[in-house]
Order: sequence, then structure tokens, then C-alpha cells
Amino acid sequence: MDATTAKEQQDQHVLLDVREQPEWDAGHIDGAVHIPMTELNDRQAEIPSDRPIVCVCRSGQRSAMVTQALVEAGYDAQNLDGGMLAWAEAKSPIVTDDGSPGTVI
Repeated sequence: MDATTAKEQQDQHVLLDVREQPEWDAGHIDGAVHIPMTELNDRQAEIPSDRPIVCVCRSGQRSAMVTQALVEAGYDAQNLDGGMLAWAEAKSPIVTDDGSPGTVI
């Protein structure tokens, strides 16, 4: 899914951010669920299953692997093409938990 479509349809799916904590802290999509890729096995019960999932990482590579694994596990999942870099390029908002301007690292 491209960044523009993901933003337009944000209320119709769950954005699952699989980046590591420092990346999340630097900036993320408002309302996204944060479960780092390295923790997915241990935290699978936290993955929402009531709506389609759009997986997000920095560039789309890690989230593509997560998307494939989720699909194989029976989830309705897609990858955010280009990841947070594409989200930022589309001028979509990036937030932080402390209210400071968000960025992609």
C-alpha cells in the first residue's frame, strides 16, 4: 500500500510499526501500534486482528518480511511501500510521544 492511500484509509486499518524503540521515539505515525520486529513472536497476542494490518518500518524492507509472516499466520496484512520515508515524503504527519517534532531515523 502506498503512503497516500495508507493515510487516506488510516481509520480502516491498523498501522503496525515494527521499528526499534529509538526509531519510534524519533517519530511515528499517530495511532500506530508499536511492536518491534524483534519482539513480534513474544507479543503476537497484542497484534490486532479486528481490522486489516499495514506494517511499517523505515524503508519497507523489514515490514515486508513481517507482512509475509503475518499473512502466512492468517492475518490480513499489507506492507507500507517505502515505509516511514515514503510517509514523510508524502508530507504525512510524524509525531512523538513528548510532542516535539517527529523525524525518521
